[in-house]
Amino acid sequence: MAVDEALMESAVQNGSPPTLRLFSWDPPCLSLGYAQSVTDVNEKSLAEFGWTLVRRPTGGRAILHTDEITYSITGRLDDPIFSGSILESYRRLAAALLSAIACLGVTADLKEIKDRSPNNGVADAVCFEVASNYEITCQVKKLIGSAQARRNQGFLQHGSLPLFGNLDRINEVIRYPSLEERNMAKIRLREHATTLETVLGYRVSWQSAADAFIAGFQETLGIEFERSKLSVKETERVQQLKNEKYGNRDWNERR
Repeated sequence: MAVDEALMESAVQNGSPPTLRLFSWDPPCLSLGYAQSVTDVNEKSLAEFGWTLVRRPTGGRAILHTDEITYSITGRLDDPIFSGSILESYRRLAAALLSAIACLGVTADLKEIKDRSPNNGVADAVCFEVASNYEITCQVKKLIGSAQARRNQGFLQHGSLPLFGNLDRINEVIRYPSLEERNMAKIRLREHATTLETVLGYRVSWQSAADAFIAGFQETLGIEFERSKLSVKETERVQQLKNEKYGNRDWNERR
């Protein structure tokens, strides 16, 4: 998360071009949305699983980052790739995401929500339980979840594509009033979300998924990526953000 924010800041300062970053998590990590309360989390269960906790700079609900490919794309708001309203940029980048998974043999859809009805009065603590506008769905189930932040003329969108595994593992570390409600939440999640392996019927490697992301973004956005590392200045800023923010309990455990 510190790298994502540092790259967004660097773009504003003209130190970094529009950047696509692809990564995974070790150990698995539960990320909370910017405004989500840590009271949604069963911290004892989280520790028992050996999973970590971080708060994202973007909105949305909890995501368990494991067995997935995570992407982030950063740049300046005045870049044509990111300009316009939030929904316009979501739609533009969603087209690139569709192209990416098409490279893997998946035909998916953009979820456009005109009128969201309440989920039977149940508050959604888990991100993949509900699709948002222009997120990627396959067979009516959410496949890629994304979130966006705009700050000081900087742009960040990041999201995750579950490659395989049981999505309902996240419910083991979310706080519920009863075991029955936890089990119901697991059922809702399985009904509303899916993995790439489930869609295709076979497992795709992380590297194959990464290659597909690169190809899909290049083709759809008409750009050519150049592989690079963080600059010295960006690396220093990452460490500062980690110390002051993303590695700080005051930030991560906010209520």
